[in-house]
Amino acid sequence: MSFQPPIIPATEVPAALRERGYAVLGRDGLCELAGLVSSALDALPPSWNDLPLDGFLRDGGRYRSRRHACFIVDGASVTQVPHRAHWQPVEYNALHGGLERWFEPVQPDVVSRPVWAGLIRGIAATCSQLKGERPWFVEAHQFRIDTTDGIGRPTPEGAHRDGVDFVAVLLVGRENIKGGETRVFEADGPNGLRFTLTEPWSALLLDDARVIHESTPIQPLEGTGHRDTLVLTFRSGGFQGPG
Repeated sequence: MSFQPPIIPATEVPAALRERGYAVLGRDGLCELAGLVSSALDALPPSWNDLPLDGFLRDGGRYRSRRHACFIVDGASVTQVPHRAHWQPVEYNALHGGLERWFEPVQPDVVSRPVWAGLIRGIAATCSQLKGERPWFVEAHQFRIDTTDGIGRPTPEGAHRDGVDFVAVLLVGRENIKGGETRVFEADGPNGLRFTLTEPWSALLLDDARVIHESTPIQPLEGTGHRDTLVLTFRSGGFQGPG
C-alpha cells in the first residue's frame, strides 16, 4: 500500500515550509516554482544511465551510483565551483559522516543545460524568500538506487538531517520497483507523514533544521529496477567541510 503525496501549488510552498517544514510539488508545480518549461526537463534523465558506482558505501552495498557537483547561487547567478569532496559531520550522518567522499563530477553537458541552472536558481529563490536574500552554497547529487543485489537503500544512514538549511529531493524516475516510500518527521515533535513519489519530477522540499527524512528500501517487481533522484542541498555561509 502506498500513500499519495500531499501535493500543493507552487504559490503555497513558502507558507508550507514556514508552517510545517516541508512542501511537496508535482511536476507542473516544480516548473512553475523554477520558471521552467516542462518539456525542458526531458533532456536530463538520460544522464542517469551513466553514473559511476558509489565506492564509499560502508554497508558493503553495490546498489548506489552517483555524481556530484557544487555551485554558488548569488541572485540570478549560478556558478559552478571547482570540484570538491562531499563531507558531512557524524552528527548528521552516522554511517558516512567524517569522511571526505570524492565522487565523479556531474557531466559538463548536463551542467551547461539552462534547465539545470534553472532548477537550482528557482529553488534558491524560494530559500531566500524564507531566510532573506543571500548567497546559497549548493551541492547537487545525481543518485541511482538499483536492485541488482535484490534490494536497494536510498538512505542507508536511516532517518536523518543533512546539516544544511534546505533540501530538495526531486524524483527523476522509477522503473520496475516497489518501495521507496518517503517519510518525513518533525525533528523535535511526534508528527510525521509517509507517501510515495511516483510522478517524474515531483519534488519534496525540506527545512532541514525542522524535519528529518528518509526513504525506504526498494525491491524489484521482477528482474531488476531502479529509482533515480536529484538531491539539491542549500546552505548559507559556506559548504560543509572538515575545516
